[in-house]
Amino acid sequence: MGDLNKDWMPGFGTIYTWFAMDKNGRLAMMVNNCFGDLPQQLLMMDKAEDFLDRMNEFLWEESAGFTNYPKDKNGGFEVDLYSASAWSKRSSREEVFESLLKEFMRRGRFSDANIPKNKGFYIYHGVEGSCAGEDYPVGYDGTTEMGDYFRFLMPSVLGGIEDFPEELRRGVAVSVTVDFSVDRVLAGSNISEYFPKLYS
Repeated sequence: MGDLNKDWMPGFGTIYTWFAMDKNGRLAMMVNNCFGDLPQQLLMMDKAEDFLDRMNEFLWEESAGFTNYPKDKNGGFEVDLYSASAWSKRSSREEVFESLLKEFMRRGRFSDANIPKNKGFYIYHGVEGSCAGEDYPVGYDGTTEMGDYFRFLMPSVLGGIEDFPEELRRGVAVSVTVDFSVDRVLAGSNISEYFPKLYS
């Protein structure tokens, strides 16, 4: 029995990873880092946490029920914004990129870079920290709050909804306004407005 339900609120505890589609059909992995809100329609799903687990297992190619994985995209990736706290030992976007590339060479499909490189998904991370202002997306000129989502990694070759098995597609939150190629930061407080429905 999972903790996710219509009354769930973000806060210290579990990190949830969910999936989103923008108005152009691009896909993103959304990592809430404890403080990012999840779309209300997703929270209202029956056994939402179990369903997200199944989606994540498929994406990381660890699924027992879905083993027909799409071919690798063999694309490139770019670092856009990155967490000041998580990457405090790196002084530039280039250093973050090199670190991610080394991790990819070492860990392959279990690395963060594999998601944009071979799955064709954007990655957004939630602003975290133990207090407001401790974390922020490096490279962004505006202000952010804990729980806002920022664009971390960008793919050069795009994946699509067809890369998910049909049974799992209904767990993808869909937007008619967000454009992952343009929108670098999404306010966590408005996430249900950005993604008001699920794929059908």
